[in-house]
Amino acid sequence: MKCPNCGEGMPEGALYCECCGEDIHIVPDFEPELERNMEQTISGILEELHEEMPGSQENVWDEWEEELPQNEDGFEYEEPRRRKRIWPKVLLVLGILTLLGAGSTAWYLYCYQSEEYQVNKALQYVGQGRYDEAIACYNRALELEGDNVELVFNLAEVYLLKNNKVEYEYLLREIVKNENATTEQLDAAYGKLIAIYRDRGDYQTINTLLLASDNESLLNNYQSYIARVPEFSVNEGYYTSIQPLKLSAAGTGKIYYTTDGTQPTEASTQYTAPIILENGDYVITAYFVNDRGIASEVVSKEYHIENKEIPPPEINALSGDYYFPMNIEVADDEGEVYYTTDGSDPTYDSILYTGPIPMPLGRSNYKFARIEGGVTGTVVERNYYLVMNTDYTPAQAVDSVIEYSMNIGKIYDAEGHFDESGDSYQYQYLYVTNINRVDDFYVIVEVYRTADGNLTRTGNNFAVNAYTGKLLKLQRDDKGRFVLSDTEENENSWEEE
Repeated sequence: MKCPNCGEGMPEGALYCECCGEDIHIVPDFEPELERNMEQTISGILEELHEEMPGSQENVWDEWEEELPQNEDGFEYEEPRRRKRIWPKVLLVLGILTLLGAGSTAWYLYCYQSEEYQVNKALQYVGQGRYDEAIACYNRALELEGDNVELVFNLAEVYLLKNNKVEYEYLLREIVKNENATTEQLDAAYGKLIAIYRDRGDYQTINTLLLASDNESLLNNYQSYIARVPEFSVNEGYYTSIQPLKLSAAGTGKIYYTTDGTQPTEASTQYTAPIILENGDYVITAYFVNDRGIASEVVSKEYHIENKEIPPPEINALSGDYYFPMNIEVADDEGEVYYTTDGSDPTYDSILYTGPIPMPLGRSNYKFARIEGGVTGTVVERNYYLVMNTDYTPAQAVDSVIEYSMNIGKIYDAEGHFDESGDSYQYQYLYVTNINRVDDFYVIVEVYRTADGNLTRTGNNFAVNAYTGKLLKLQRDDKGRFVLSDTEENENSWEEE
């Protein structure tokens, strides 16, 4: 086989010349019926001419002698009449051949310019396993109708049949970039590409491929293959206060970050809690790795923090052992102070300080801190150990209140029942405190408990002397101050300082 452009030899079935680079177009085959008719017509004319032409030079002259008139001088050489009869047929044959050549050219041009013909021939070649010829036909069809996505799909499938996965993948990527592709065609192309990369275990390429698409339906369908960059709760910039920076990412996985601008890896700090940005410059660099091990791109944000110091609260009671009731107080009132008793640092979810806190019996731990604009200042910690210098216990004080309630008929048993409903009155110890600097008292409150366990304070409170066990009622006057009154209605009152 020779190249029609430069004449160099080339392998059979080659699609281009390795010498000059010219593409080799496959000449369309004639339709079988047309080809047979042409062959029969030409054969018939040639047979007729053969029968009428003389077989040898002698026969020619014999035939001429029979037909030419004679005179006394011999033969009269005139234009042979038989030769005159042959030339029209020769011309007819030449005309027919010319017409057939023109018809062949017209048929070739029609087939070469027909997208339908090229596709049909490609299908025939595929059925015959002649994949190179099928590819050539599909390429020609695409030259004629370049925006036909379905043809690209068909061509890709032929490359797959040839086990040419590189071209197969390339054509699928061309489809997902084609603006004329329908939703169904895009879904099919993405599905085939994802299957290719999934079989390779190349999940990172799947992530890149999907993130390049703005098709929300597609993104939702393949959410588990996507790793988006982490989101920052604080915009980068200049701040005059401490900033708690939160990082988040769509899906399940892990966020890794650095604070000095270096590239994070899975050996870097894993994000588990807000990053507190205090005074100074920060370059927070982070990326997300989902449960499939797919990593997002790396994102960085810069921060400059110049914050004023949040002063720690001043607490009146120092850490130590105590043998008398003591109120724990915040000595200054600048800003909101929160505190905890379980050893954790204060947050907005902790207890807001609103007034003096009676020191509890036994060992206790308190942490206090101011919180401004979501930023927690310096934490102040106090540890106490309170032991009363008496043998009379809070439990005995509660028993004395129960006994009093039974004596006046409010309840009929130690569990606090007063009827058959199952509801009851409960008495609970709150704290020990000094009232009016006269004496120390255990404060007991009355709680109404329903049969299903709901508790509500009734407003009845009692004060039991921590040393003598004397029982008094504890009330508030019209100014909101505590007032003690004798349970036997004696007018004994003291204000709690």
